[in-house]
Amino acid sequence: MITDVPGVQAGHWTGDDTGVTVVLLPPETVGSVEIRGGAPATRETAVLDPLATVEQVDAVVLTGGSAFGLATADGVMQALAEQGRGFPTLGGPVPIVPTAAIFDLVASGGVRPGPAEGRAALAAAQDPDTVFTTGRVGAGRGARVAKWRGAEHGTTGGLGSASARDGDVVVGAIAVVNAVGDIVGRDGGLLVGSGAPPDAPGFPDPAPFEEDASGAGTNTTLVLVATNARCSKVECHLLARSAHHGLARAIHPSHTRHDGDLAFVVATGAVEGHLDRLRVMVTEVTAEAIRDAVAYHRAAP
Repeated sequence: MITDVPGVQAGHWTGDDTGVTVVLLPPETVGSVEIRGGAPATRETAVLDPLATVEQVDAVVLTGGSAFGLATADGVMQALAEQGRGFPTLGGPVPIVPTAAIFDLVASGGVRPGPAEGRAALAAAQDPDTVFTTGRVGAGRGARVAKWRGAEHGTTGGLGSASARDGDVVVGAIAVVNAVGDIVGRDGGLLVGSGAPPDAPGFPDPAPFEEDASGAGTNTTLVLVATNARCSKVECHLLARSAHHGLARAIHPSHTRHDGDLAFVVATGAVEGHLDRLRVMVTEVTAEAIRDAVAYHRAAP
């Protein structure tokens, strides 16, 4: 779990067909992002550019609701400001809360989470009795996958998490998987695939998918990787590139023009780490988090 990284807390608000996931980070956590999707719904990602002034990230929000769902960060920011967290200014602290959303408005019937739901997910993250769970919860509640051979042949996605350790270094990830492609196992076999007949073509007409009332084509896989290693913003950006390698390992096809994929990476700086070994770990942990997002399919009777 991403919560295996010391000091990292995570919680959900889960509705009927949409949700929010908040990851709260220790003070002085550094972060960056790489966006490879054509139409991501994001907020405060520009500050994560290695050349930007802001160095530290207070929390990351992953949410449903498409661009409307970015309002969940308002509730998280307000709550953190009340707690004294944030970039210091003459007007008071301004929490840095990068946010990204998936499109689940069709599944949710147009319901989208807002500031109150963001605040509720943060409260869950800060509650010591909270047990962080995966599957069709939080931001993964309305996710769907395996739509590349026809949206009608797709199935439910979800939110997954995984972690790995190398000595004192811990890497953890969460992934909200709302992908066009199928989910692929370590051996290359399908874990969750399209239900289309074997001879069905990929990306069938009519195209593009955006014309399909099911909402296919409005797809995104959101990844957040956290480590307790000491990294600069530039190094976090390199790790984000590696997270996309993990995404490509676990989703086929990945990074299509119908996907809006991105990867955040944050580093708490508690221990020394080896950048190249970290990049390998990030790739592997990201792939496992994506697979974990659909693990409930295998557990179903």
